[in-house]
Amino acid sequence: MDWVLHDPQHGAYGSGRLRIGPQGDFVTSPSLGGDFSALLAPQLVEWLLPLLAEQAMATGERLALVESGPGEGTLALDLALVLARDWPELAKRLELVLVEPNPGMAARQRQVLRACPLPVRWSSFEQLAQAPVRGVVLAHEVLDALAVERIVWDGTSWRQQLVRLHADAAAEPSLRLEPGEPLEPSVLSRLKPLGLLEPNPQRPEGWCTELHCAVRPWLDHCAAGLSQGTLLVVDYALEAWRYYGPQRSNGTLMAYRQQQACSDPLVEPGTWDLTAHLCIDSLLNDAEAAGWQPLGHCRQGEALLALGLAERLHGLQNLPSSGLEEAFARREALLRFVDPGALGDFRWLAFGRGVPNQMPRFRREPGPPTNR
Repeated sequence: MDWVLHDPQHGAYGSGRLRIGPQGDFVTSPSLGGDFSALLAPQLVEWLLPLLAEQAMATGERLALVESGPGEGTLALDLALVLARDWPELAKRLELVLVEPNPGMAARQRQVLRACPLPVRWSSFEQLAQAPVRGVVLAHEVLDALAVERIVWDGTSWRQQLVRLHADAAAEPSLRLEPGEPLEPSVLSRLKPLGLLEPNPQRPEGWCTELHCAVRPWLDHCAAGLSQGTLLVVDYALEAWRYYGPQRSNGTLMAYRQQQACSDPLVEPGTWDLTAHLCIDSLLNDAEAAGWQPLGHCRQGEALLALGLAERLHGLQNLPSSGLEEAFARREALLRFVDPGALGDFRWLAFGRGVPNQMPRFRREPGPPTNR
Protein backbone atom coordinates (compact mmCIF):
# COMPACT_ATOMS: atom_id res chain seq x y z
CA MET A 1 0.00 0.00 0.00
CA ASP A 2 2.79 2.40 0.89
CA TRP A 3 4.64 1.55 -2.31
CA VAL A 4 1.75 1.94 -4.75
CA LEU A 5 0.67 5.23 -3.17
CA HIS A 6 3.98 6.97 -2.49
CA ASP A 7 6.67 5.66 -4.84
CA PRO A 8 8.05 8.86 -6.48
CA GLN A 9 7.89 7.43 -9.99
CA HIS A 10 5.10 4.85 -9.95
CA GLY A 11 2.98 5.75 -6.91
CA ALA A 12 -0.50 7.20 -7.32
CA TYR A 13 0.37 10.18 -5.08
CA GLY A 14 4.15 10.12 -5.37
CA SER A 15 3.98 10.70 -9.11
CA GLY A 16 1.14 13.22 -8.76
CA ARG A 17 -1.05 11.00 -10.96
CA LEU A 18 -4.20 11.21 -8.84
CA ARG A 19 -6.43 14.28 -9.07
CA ILE A 20 -8.75 15.48 -6.33
CA GLY A 21 -12.08 17.18 -7.01
CA PRO A 22 -15.39 16.76 -8.85
CA GLN A 23 -13.52 16.34 -12.15
CA GLY A 24 -10.78 14.22 -10.60
CA ASP A 25 -10.53 10.76 -9.08
CA PHE A 26 -12.44 11.44 -5.88
CA VAL A 27 -14.15 14.31 -4.07
CA THR A 28 -13.21 15.80 -0.71
CA SER A 29 -15.14 18.42 1.26
CA PRO A 30 -12.63 21.25 0.51
CA SER A 31 -12.74 20.43 -3.21
CA LEU A 32 -16.45 21.34 -3.33
CA GLY A 33 -15.87 25.05 -2.71
CA GLY A 34 -14.84 27.59 -0.11
CA ASP A 35 -17.73 27.06 2.33
CA PHE A 36 -15.97 24.18 4.08
CA SER A 37 -12.95 26.36 4.92
CA ALA A 38 -15.16 29.27 5.96
CA LEU A 39 -16.96 27.01 8.44
CA LEU A 40 -13.75 25.44 9.74
CA ALA A 41 -11.86 28.72 10.20
CA PRO A 42 -13.61 29.92 13.41
CA GLN A 43 -12.68 26.66 15.12
CA LEU A 44 -9.04 27.12 14.14
CA VAL A 45 -9.11 30.72 15.35
CA GLU A 46 -10.49 29.63 18.71
CA TRP A 47 -7.50 27.33 19.10
CA LEU A 48 -4.92 29.80 17.77
CA LEU A 49 -5.86 33.02 19.60
CA PRO A 50 -4.92 31.80 23.12
CA LEU A 51 -1.50 30.79 21.81
CA LEU A 52 -1.11 34.22 20.21
CA ALA A 53 -1.87 35.91 23.51
CA GLU A 54 0.80 34.08 25.47
CA GLN A 55 3.93 35.91 26.56
CA ALA A 56 6.16 33.84 24.29
CA MET A 57 4.66 35.54 21.25
CA ALA A 58 6.43 38.74 22.23
CA THR A 59 9.59 37.23 20.79
CA GLY A 60 8.20 37.53 17.27
CA GLU A 61 7.59 33.80 16.91
CA ARG A 62 4.99 32.90 14.30
CA LEU A 63 2.24 30.45 15.01
CA ALA A 64 1.88 27.66 12.47
CA LEU A 65 -1.08 26.24 10.64
CA VAL A 66 0.29 22.85 9.62
CA GLU A 67 -1.52 20.70 7.09
CA SER A 68 -0.37 17.12 6.67
CA GLY A 69 -1.08 15.61 3.27
CA PRO A 70 -2.56 18.79 1.78
CA GLY A 71 -3.74 17.22 -1.47
CA GLU A 72 -4.11 19.83 -4.20
CA GLY A 73 -3.49 22.67 -1.72
CA THR A 74 -7.11 23.83 -1.95
CA LEU A 75 -7.90 23.66 1.77
CA ALA A 76 -4.65 25.43 2.71
CA LEU A 77 -5.27 28.28 0.27
CA ASP A 78 -8.93 28.73 1.19
CA LEU A 79 -8.12 28.84 4.90
CA ALA A 80 -5.30 31.32 4.33
CA LEU A 81 -7.63 33.59 2.36
CA VAL A 82 -10.37 33.45 5.03
CA LEU A 83 -7.93 34.10 7.89
CA ALA A 84 -6.22 36.99 6.09
CA ARG A 85 -9.59 38.58 5.30
CA ASP A 86 -11.47 38.09 8.58
CA TRP A 87 -8.70 37.84 11.20
CA PRO A 88 -5.90 40.01 9.73
CA GLU A 89 -4.08 40.57 13.04
CA LEU A 90 -3.86 36.83 13.63
CA ALA A 91 -2.82 36.24 10.03
CA LYS A 92 0.14 38.61 10.48
CA ARG A 93 1.54 36.23 13.10
CA LEU A 94 0.77 33.03 11.24
CA GLU A 95 2.63 30.84 8.75
CA LEU A 96 1.38 27.95 6.64
CA VAL A 97 3.43 24.74 6.86
CA LEU A 98 2.68 21.88 4.47
CA VAL A 99 3.86 18.36 5.25
CA GLU A 100 3.81 16.60 1.88
CA PRO A 101 6.03 13.56 1.28
CA ASN A 102 5.08 13.16 -2.39
CA PRO A 103 6.99 15.35 -4.87
CA GLY A 104 4.30 15.08 -7.53
CA MET A 105 1.64 16.49 -5.20
CA ALA A 106 3.99 19.14 -3.76
CA ALA A 107 4.60 20.49 -7.27
CA ARG A 108 0.88 21.01 -7.79
CA GLN A 109 0.50 22.61 -4.36
CA ARG A 110 3.18 25.16 -5.20
CA GLN A 111 1.21 26.20 -8.26
CA VAL A 112 -2.03 26.57 -6.30
CA LEU A 113 -0.42 28.48 -3.43
CA ARG A 114 1.45 31.06 -5.50
CA ALA A 115 -1.15 33.64 -4.43
CA CYS A 116 -1.26 32.58 -0.77
CA PRO A 117 -1.51 35.64 1.52
CA LEU A 118 0.39 33.85 4.33
CA PRO A 119 4.05 32.86 4.39
CA VAL A 120 4.17 29.22 3.25
CA ARG A 121 6.82 26.54 3.46
CA TRP A 122 7.07 22.80 2.92
CA SER A 123 8.54 20.61 5.62
CA SER A 124 8.55 17.10 7.07
CA PHE A 125 7.66 16.19 10.64
CA GLU A 126 11.29 15.16 11.11
CA GLN A 127 12.40 18.66 10.10
CA LEU A 128 9.77 20.26 12.34
CA ALA A 129 11.06 18.20 15.26
CA GLN A 130 14.36 20.11 14.97
CA ALA A 131 12.48 23.35 15.72
CA PRO A 132 8.96 22.46 16.93
CA VAL A 133 6.18 24.91 16.20
CA ARG A 134 3.11 26.03 18.14
CA GLY A 135 -0.27 26.11 16.47
CA VAL A 136 -2.73 23.73 14.81
CA VAL A 137 -2.14 20.59 12.73
CA LEU A 138 -4.81 19.55 10.22
CA ALA A 139 -4.98 15.97 8.98
CA HIS A 140 -7.87 15.93 6.51
CA GLU A 141 -8.27 12.54 4.83
CA VAL A 142 -4.65 11.65 5.59
CA LEU A 143 -4.64 8.83 8.12
CA ASP A 144 -6.94 6.70 5.96
CA ALA A 145 -4.12 6.59 3.38
CA LEU A 146 -1.49 5.32 5.84
CA ALA A 147 -0.46 1.78 4.96
CA VAL A 148 -2.36 -0.89 6.88
CA GLU A 149 -1.60 -4.49 7.73
CA ARG A 150 -4.20 -7.00 6.58
CA ILE A 151 -4.93 -10.02 8.75
CA VAL A 152 -7.00 -13.09 7.91
CA TRP A 153 -8.64 -15.77 10.07
CA ASP A 154 -7.84 -19.33 8.91
CA GLY A 155 -10.37 -21.03 11.17
CA THR A 156 -7.98 -21.63 14.05
CA SER A 157 -5.51 -18.72 14.09
CA TRP A 158 -4.82 -15.22 12.76
CA ARG A 159 -2.36 -14.81 9.91
CA GLN A 160 -0.85 -11.85 8.12
CA GLN A 161 -2.29 -11.40 4.64
CA LEU A 162 0.41 -11.02 1.98
CA VAL A 163 0.59 -9.94 -1.65
CA ARG A 164 2.06 -12.71 -3.77
CA LEU A 165 3.23 -12.50 -7.39
CA HIS A 166 2.14 -15.46 -9.53
CA ALA A 167 3.96 -15.84 -12.82
CA ASP A 168 4.32 -18.76 -15.21
CA ALA A 169 4.85 -19.19 -18.92
CA ALA A 170 1.22 -20.08 -19.59
CA ALA A 171 -0.39 -16.94 -18.19
CA GLU A 172 0.11 -13.25 -17.55
CA PRO A 173 1.71 -12.44 -14.17
CA SER A 174 -0.85 -11.66 -11.49
CA LEU A 175 -0.98 -10.43 -7.90
CA ARG A 176 -3.05 -12.26 -5.29
CA LEU A 177 -3.81 -11.85 -1.60
CA GLU A 178 -2.81 -14.98 0.33
CA PRO A 179 -2.42 -15.96 3.98
CA GLY A 180 1.10 -15.77 5.38
CA GLU A 181 2.60 -16.84 8.69
CA PRO A 182 0.64 -16.81 11.97
CA LEU A 183 0.80 -13.48 13.78
CA GLU A 184 3.54 -12.93 16.33
CA PRO A 185 2.47 -12.62 19.99
CA SER A 186 3.29 -8.89 19.95
CA VAL A 187 0.79 -8.36 17.13
CA LEU A 188 -1.80 -10.69 18.66
CA SER A 189 -1.80 -8.49 21.78
CA ARG A 190 -3.22 -5.66 19.65
CA LEU A 191 -6.25 -7.80 18.80
CA LYS A 192 -7.53 -8.33 22.34
CA PRO A 193 -8.99 -4.81 22.92
CA LEU A 194 -10.60 -5.05 19.48
CA GLY A 195 -12.51 -8.19 20.44
CA LEU A 196 -10.74 -10.30 17.84
CA LEU A 197 -9.32 -12.91 20.23
CA GLU A 198 -12.76 -13.98 21.46
CA PRO A 199 -14.20 -17.05 19.67
CA ASN A 200 -16.99 -16.08 17.31
CA PRO A 201 -18.87 -18.65 15.22
CA GLN A 202 -19.99 -15.81 12.93
CA ARG A 203 -16.39 -15.23 11.84
CA PRO A 204 -15.78 -17.82 9.08
CA GLU A 205 -12.48 -18.96 7.62
CA GLY A 206 -11.19 -16.29 5.26
CA TRP A 207 -12.62 -13.38 7.29
CA CYS A 208 -10.13 -10.50 7.04
CA THR A 209 -9.65 -6.97 8.26
CA GLU A 210 -7.00 -4.29 8.84
CA LEU A 211 -4.68 -3.20 11.63
CA HIS A 212 -3.51 0.43 11.66
CA CYS A 213 0.12 -0.06 12.59
CA ALA A 214 1.26 3.20 10.91
CA VAL A 215 -1.01 5.50 12.93
CA ARG A 216 1.01 5.45 16.17
CA PRO A 217 4.33 6.35 14.44
CA TRP A 218 2.52 9.17 12.60
CA LEU A 219 1.14 10.52 15.88
CA ASP A 220 4.63 10.32 17.43
CA HIS A 221 6.17 12.27 14.53
CA CYS A 222 3.39 14.84 14.63
CA ALA A 223 3.81 15.32 18.39
CA ALA A 224 7.56 15.82 17.97
CA GLY A 225 6.94 18.66 15.54
CA LEU A 226 4.29 20.47 17.63
CA SER A 227 5.45 21.81 20.99
CA GLN A 228 2.02 23.17 21.90
CA GLY A 229 -1.31 23.23 20.13
CA THR A 230 -4.10 21.16 18.66
CA LEU A 231 -4.44 18.34 16.14
CA LEU A 232 -7.65 17.93 14.14
CA VAL A 233 -8.20 14.62 12.34
CA VAL A 234 -11.02 14.51 9.79
CA ASP A 235 -11.46 11.10 8.22
CA TYR A 236 -13.43 7.94 7.60
CA ALA A 237 -13.64 6.18 10.98
CA LEU A 238 -15.68 3.55 12.79
CA GLU A 239 -15.98 2.36 16.37
CA ALA A 240 -14.23 -0.97 17.01
CA TRP A 241 -17.51 -2.83 17.52
CA ARG A 242 -18.61 -1.75 14.03
CA TYR A 243 -15.21 -2.01 12.36
CA TYR A 244 -14.51 -5.52 13.57
CA GLY A 245 -18.09 -6.80 13.62
CA PRO A 246 -18.55 -10.24 12.00
CA GLN A 247 -20.66 -8.78 9.20
CA ARG A 248 -17.70 -6.69 7.94
CA SER A 249 -15.96 -9.76 6.51
CA ASN A 250 -13.57 -8.00 4.12
CA GLY A 251 -12.44 -5.01 6.15
CA THR A 252 -12.68 -1.49 4.74
CA LEU A 253 -9.76 -1.37 2.27
CA MET A 254 -10.97 0.16 -1.01
CA ALA A 255 -9.53 1.56 -4.24
CA TYR A 256 -10.79 4.78 -5.91
CA ARG A 257 -10.26 6.29 -9.34
CA GLN A 258 -12.29 8.51 -11.65
CA GLN A 259 -15.13 8.71 -9.10
CA GLN A 260 -15.42 4.91 -9.04
CA ALA A 261 -14.87 2.57 -6.07
CA CYS A 262 -13.36 -0.91 -6.32
CA SER A 263 -13.02 -3.56 -3.59
CA ASP A 264 -9.87 -5.05 -5.16
CA PRO A 265 -6.81 -3.30 -3.66
CA LEU A 266 -4.55 -4.96 -6.25
CA VAL A 267 -6.22 -3.52 -9.34
CA GLU A 268 -3.70 -1.65 -11.55
CA PRO A 269 -1.30 -0.80 -8.72
CA GLY A 270 -0.11 2.80 -8.73
CA THR A 271 -3.09 4.18 -10.65
CA TRP A 272 -5.77 3.94 -7.94
CA ASP A 273 -6.07 5.57 -4.54
CA LEU A 274 -6.11 3.08 -1.65
CA THR A 275 -7.88 3.92 1.57
CA ALA A 276 -8.92 2.14 4.76
CA HIS A 277 -11.20 3.51 7.47
CA LEU A 278 -9.74 4.34 10.88
CA CYS A 279 -10.73 2.51 14.05
CA ILE A 280 -11.75 5.22 16.52
CA ASP A 281 -10.87 3.13 19.59
CA SER A 282 -7.39 2.33 18.24
CA LEU A 283 -6.80 5.95 17.25
CA LEU A 284 -7.75 7.23 20.71
CA ASN A 285 -5.50 4.67 22.40
CA ASP A 286 -2.57 5.42 20.08
CA ALA A 287 -3.02 9.16 20.55
CA GLU A 288 -2.96 8.89 24.33
CA ALA A 289 0.16 6.70 24.17
CA ALA A 290 1.82 9.33 21.96
CA GLY A 291 1.10 12.11 24.46
CA TRP A 292 -2.02 13.61 22.88
CA GLN A 293 -4.93 14.66 25.06
CA PRO A 294 -8.35 13.85 23.52
CA LEU A 295 -10.56 16.94 23.31
CA GLY A 296 -13.65 15.46 21.70
CA HIS A 297 -14.99 13.92 18.52
CA CYS A 298 -18.20 13.73 16.51
CA ARG A 299 -19.53 13.25 12.98
CA GLN A 300 -18.83 15.92 10.37
CA GLY A 301 -22.51 16.73 9.95
CA GLU A 302 -22.80 17.56 13.66
CA ALA A 303 -19.54 19.52 13.61
CA LEU A 304 -20.45 21.75 10.69
CA LEU A 305 -23.96 22.42 12.00
CA ALA A 306 -22.40 23.56 15.28
CA LEU A 307 -20.07 25.83 13.29
CA GLY A 308 -22.93 27.57 11.47
CA LEU A 309 -23.76 25.53 8.37
CA ALA A 310 -27.53 26.04 8.74
CA GLU A 311 -27.08 29.83 8.89
CA ARG A 312 -24.81 29.73 5.85
CA LEU A 313 -27.37 27.64 3.98
CA HIS A 314 -30.12 30.11 4.89
CA GLY A 315 -27.92 32.99 3.76
CA LEU A 316 -27.88 31.68 0.19
CA GLN A 317 -31.40 33.08 -0.17
CA ASN A 318 -29.92 36.57 -0.09
CA LEU A 319 -27.77 36.08 -3.18
CA PRO A 320 -28.89 38.14 -6.22
CA SER A 321 -30.78 36.36 -8.98
CA SER A 322 -27.68 36.60 -11.16
CA GLY A 323 -25.96 34.28 -8.70
CA LEU A 324 -28.58 31.54 -8.89
CA GLU A 325 -26.21 28.97 -10.39
CA GLU A 326 -23.63 29.64 -7.69
CA ALA A 327 -26.31 29.39 -4.99
CA PHE A 328 -27.47 25.99 -6.25
CA ALA A 329 -23.89 24.67 -6.41
CA ARG A 330 -23.11 25.88 -2.90
CA ARG A 331 -26.40 24.51 -1.57
CA GLU A 332 -25.61 21.10 -3.02
CA ALA A 333 -22.12 21.15 -1.48
CA LEU A 334 -23.39 22.23 1.95
CA LEU A 335 -25.97 19.45 1.96
CA ARG A 336 -23.33 16.90 0.96
CA PHE A 337 -21.18 18.03 3.91
CA VAL A 338 -23.89 16.90 6.35
CA ASP A 339 -25.49 14.03 4.44
CA PRO A 340 -25.00 10.94 6.70
CA GLY A 341 -24.84 8.78 3.57
CA ALA A 342 -22.00 10.87 2.14
CA LEU A 343 -19.49 13.32 3.64
CA GLY A 344 -21.57 13.91 6.78
CA ASP A 345 -20.46 10.58 8.24
CA PHE A 346 -16.79 11.62 8.38
CA ARG A 347 -15.45 11.91 11.93
CA TRP A 348 -13.81 14.96 13.45
CA LEU A 349 -11.41 14.09 16.28
CA ALA A 350 -9.48 16.77 18.19
CA PHE A 351 -6.38 16.26 20.34
CA GLY A 352 -4.27 18.72 22.31
CA ARG A 353 -0.70 19.15 23.56
CA GLY A 354 -0.15 21.64 26.38
CA VAL A 355 -3.56 23.27 25.88
CA PRO A 356 -6.62 23.46 28.17
CA ASN A 357 -8.95 20.46 28.10
CA GLN A 358 -11.79 22.46 26.59
CA MET A 359 -14.61 21.07 24.46
CA PRO A 360 -14.06 22.16 20.85
CA ARG A 361 -16.45 24.66 19.37
CA PHE A 362 -17.62 21.99 16.92
CA ARG A 363 -18.91 19.88 19.83
CA ARG A 364 -21.04 22.65 21.32
CA GLU A 365 -24.63 23.48 20.52
CA PRO A 366 -25.04 25.76 17.48
CA GLY A 367 -25.31 29.40 18.45
CA PRO A 368 -24.89 32.93 17.10
CA PRO A 369 -21.63 33.60 15.23
CA THR A 370 -18.69 34.90 17.24
CA ASN A 371 -17.82 38.58 16.75
CA ARG A 372 -14.65 38.96 14.71
